Amino acid sequence: MSKSIFRKDGTAQGVAKQRLIESIARPNKRIIYDPYAKNFILGANIISLMGHRLCVWLGNRIIPGMHEHLISRTRFIDDLVEKNASIGMEQYVILGAGYDSRAHRLKLPKNLKIFEVDQPEVQEKKLLNLPKDIPNKQNVTYVSIDFNNQSLKDQLLKAGFNSKKSTIYTLEGVSQYISKEALNSTLKELAYLNQNSSSKIFISYVNKTLMKDSKECFGIGYSKPEKAVKFITNSAEKMGEPWISFYSAKEIEDLLFQNSFTLIENKTLDDLNCEYFTPVGRTIPENHIFKLEHFVVAESRL
Repeated sequence: MSKSIFRKDGTAQGVAKQRLIESIARPNKRIIYDPYAKNFILGANIISLMGHRLCVWLGNRIIPGMHEHLISRTRFIDDLVEKNASIGMEQYVILGAGYDSRAHRLKLPKNLKIFEVDQPEVQEKKLLNLPKDIPNKQNVTYVSIDFNNQSLKDQLLKAGFNSKKSTIYTLEGVSQYISKEALNSTLKELAYLNQNSSSKIFISYVNKTLMKDSKECFGIGYSKPEKAVKFITNSAEKMGEPWISFYSAKEIEDLLFQNSFTLIENKTLDDLNCEYFTPVGRTIPENHIFKLEHFVVAESRL
């Protein structure tokens, strides 16, 4: 695994698949909607024919709650970006964007400048699969980077990033794949970019308790948590994207603070169950709850 925050597209395809599955649920039952996810998934037509309920049921036979966990993370970031954009945030930087489609599917102000940062080969594949008439295309700048030879802040500034404008950054589903040194280095670059303007950042991280007492990372009664952890971590390794970094809540808070960010939220699916799933009649039972990955929001200290 490279020290880069940018990875191969195996994980990106897996997450896009879950967005597709959620998008084929009935409109009054779904948590998110992504009309573009199907463009990146082999067998998308088969998934659509199978339907939402069957796809989720089959997934729960393998890893109960994984679908809901990933969809709650997607929705949490959707809400965060839309809220901050609506109150005047001027730039949005998606780090390790993969097949993210927020720039096109969310209701965002036309004056919000969006930067999608990733490896050139991933961006090339994404652009080949996006519809030619996709909304808001003109407002997205693709920032390609060779992490081993180029600086993140330099590439962003060359692409038109304005360090005087307020910015929201998202680093979704990445921290477990990279070294702690790489995450620290990334945060330092972001802090440098916004030392004279306000910013917020979303980071997800995997609880370090996972490797010591896996039961603590799932709901009460979750069936065979050790087996679930082994399946998830082995699958990541087989895709060439092993999980190598884990954090406690204190570690992630300290890391953010050291880089001029103050933590303001730290949530898991357990916290979001009543907020997202209960209102649409899909409350997740305790024995399907994932708490292994946390969703964190922090703001810059000027």
